[in-house]
Amino acid sequence: MITPEQFTFDAQPCTEAMLPDLSLAIFESYRAQAVDEETIAANHRTIEEQLSSLRFFSHRFGCPTYAGVLLFGKKPRYFLPGHYVQFLHFPGTEMTDLPIDQAEIEGDLNLMVRELELRIRTTITQSIRQTDTWQEKTTPEFPVWAVREFALNALVHRDYSSTTPVRFYVFSNRIEITNPGDLYGISRPENFPNVNAYRNPVVAEAVKTMGFINRFGYGVQRAISMLKNNGNPEPTFEFSSVFVKVTLWK
Repeated sequence: MITPEQFTFDAQPCTEAMLPDLSLAIFESYRAQAVDEETIAANHRTIEEQLSSLRFFSHRFGCPTYAGVLLFGKKPRYFLPGHYVQFLHFPGTEMTDLPIDQAEIEGDLNLMVRELELRIRTTITQSIRQTDTWQEKTTPEFPVWAVREFALNALVHRDYSSTTPVRFYVFSNRIEITNPGDLYGISRPENFPNVNAYRNPVVAEAVKTMGFINRFGYGVQRAISMLKNNGNPEPTFEFSSVFVKVTLWK
């Protein structure tokens, strides 16, 4: 018999939560993306059974799973204190500078991704460069999609049992994105990002269903390629037993 401890963290029951702690309107919107219309029309299962079939609810414990709370929770941070992004924008290159913008981005995962994407787009500025033909070309300091991919990667792969938030720090010469939790499973510094293991597979599948990623295991490689094509140096990665950090350079 499989015990809750044998599930990945996101599939485990959040025993403090109850069905009313989830926004069923958000779930219904997600269900329309995850399940075809004919199946939904012919489906007479209870809402708990529908959630359970997608691993967002535990029938055995009568409560949502952590994935359900993360994706559809009305106040997910109440159950997962570290579930937010600490966003800081510094005018210079050091954290000792007074931030010119700061925020704690929280809420259900869909809302967080969209708010973070908006901040990324408004933070990244354009610069004018001269091409080989002596023409001027407007180029972003960072390709938005690449920054978005690294931010999304931090949210999907972070350790949600930690009370530490994802940190998104913008400096005048770089962006640092840090997520709590080391590389998971068979992933190692020497094989990253070519080898992937998913700490939160239920969340990862949901993020794919919502259209935030197109395919598994390719996003980081594509983001690195986009940085190179934009003229940015290669990103640097720092791995430890408690966090993973990527630094994107102007």
